Amino acid sequence: MSVRIGISLGAAGAPSEFGGCVGLLEAAGIDSLWLPENVYGPAVEPFTGMTFALAKTERLKVGSGISVLPGRHPVLVAKQLASLAGLAPGRVLPVFGLQPALAAERALFPVPPGQRGAVFDEALTLLRLMLTTDVVSFHGTFFTVENASVGPLPAKPLDIWLGGSAEAGLRRIGRLADGWLGSLLTPSEARAAVGVINAAAGQADREVEQDHFGISLPVAFGGIPDALAASIRRRRADADPASLIADGWAGARDLISSFVDAGLTKFVIRPAATPESFEGFIDGFASNLMPLQT
Repeated sequence: MSVRIGISLGAAGAPSEFGGCVGLLEAAGIDSLWLPENVYGPAVEPFTGMTFALAKTERLKVGSGISVLPGRHPVLVAKQLASLAGLAPGRVLPVFGLQPALAAERALFPVPPGQRGAVFDEALTLLRLMLTTDVVSFHGTFFTVENASVGPLPAKPLDIWLGGSAEAGLRRIGRLADGWLGSLLTPSEARAAVGVINAAAGQADREVEQDHFGISLPVAFGGIPDALAASIRRRRADADPASLIADGWAGARDLISSFVDAGLTKFVIRPAATPESFEGFIDGFASNLMPLQT
């Protein structure tokens, strides 16, 4: 199984720095760039950023990590992904989630009350149909299309990954998705999550490839920033933030090794705080983490 390690830019994902960072990643031979969905913040919007980064590079893979699907029409999302895959074959890595992490943004992705999970399931089903079938007619509870097509389909079907760590979300991955990108979990928790996904896939008579399990991992230098620690406590009141964040490059190497032992092979590294120099962060990443790739 191939270990691959990519980068999320953090605060450097703002428009003023984005282009320069993309160039640094391509020049350094970084595997992939991952763009979070933070509407109320400076980060570039994921699909806009993916388009820019793919156009400016020849090798870098780019992922949406993680974009919200419920609240978007899956046919429009399929059109975006098919277009990107046609323009940059083999370099588009879509990852979707149930809802934004920031509660204030949830109203921006409206679904019928109490139906977000059901909308997600149906949207995923229709999205996959649109990306694998030339002409689709679909009649669901939330979406209906007749003789719909998004044009030329990707030569190789896109893998659709999901985020999430709740058991219902993990089971959804086993039933409907091709991979998992988790966050804020210990290696032992990640191992248990892989087991839940595999069990759900088996019950659905399908299989998630065993090198399609990954995690987003913050790396802190000189202590965990207060704002990040507070954010983690809101989401994981049961956990010590220090157990979920790598302490420097040595800590990142150790945690990645532990996650590999737990069955994960894909990693998204992000700085826990804005580095003094993003070029220096890339240099540290290249010398400390790229050798771990297989």
